[in-house]
Amino acid sequence: MAELSIIIPCLNEEKGIVFFLSRLQKLRWHCELILVDGQSNDETVALAKAYVDRCVISEPGRAKQMNAGAEVAQSEILLFLHADTFLPESATVQIQSAIETGYQWGRFDVRLMGQHFLLPIIALLMNARSALTHIVTGDQALFVTRDLFNRVGQFPDIALMEDIALSKQLKSFAKPYRLRHCVETSARRWVELGVIKTVVLMLWCRLQYFFGADPDYLSQLYRRGQFWIR
Repeated sequence: MAELSIIIPCLNEEKGIVFFLSRLQKLRWHCELILVDGQSNDETVALAKAYVDRCVISEPGRAKQMNAGAEVAQSEILLFLHADTFLPESATVQIQSAIETGYQWGRFDVRLMGQHFLLPIIALLMNARSALTHIVTGDQALFVTRDLFNRVGQFPDIALMEDIALSKQLKSFAKPYRLRHCVETSARRWVELGVIKTVVLMLWCRLQYFFGADPDYLSQLYRRGQFWIR
């Protein structure tokens, strides 16, 4: 049995999927790579099949996709990894060590890849916020034991904020482990939309979520890069 199941939700990632998956190939001797495609309309699946152990087609929606991957995973430890986030070389060893010392879930610190001068500051604040609140975002490569993941009911089936909602459930059972060796995640959306605008939009969406806004509505805001829909 694989020591770790790495579950990768994706949608229309043909431009970068081979480069991303090629970086994970050296882990395949002891890790299971599961790609969960949300019905891409490009060549993502065809390109990825040779680089993963299992390819699952799911209804679109990151929560649905990650839950579908967890359902077929063979390992007792699950790692949820975005298709534009790169693990440090010692990632699997660090995760195993955390679990062996009694932790049931955790995450990595994050570094945003890009040239904008604000990105390191944003990453620093993201890591500090997560350390303080024990709330983990998808870019931070959340890992969890299968037992705890199932105990909290998996990812809630919502269109956005599924990682925050899951973190709230997980931290009610156990404290997360913080791995300080950073994952590196693409800042492409930050740059495309505008770094400052993206920060404000994300804070705005989280504030509305806190006050009970519909995640479907927030997902539309996030996808469109808008603060409201007329």
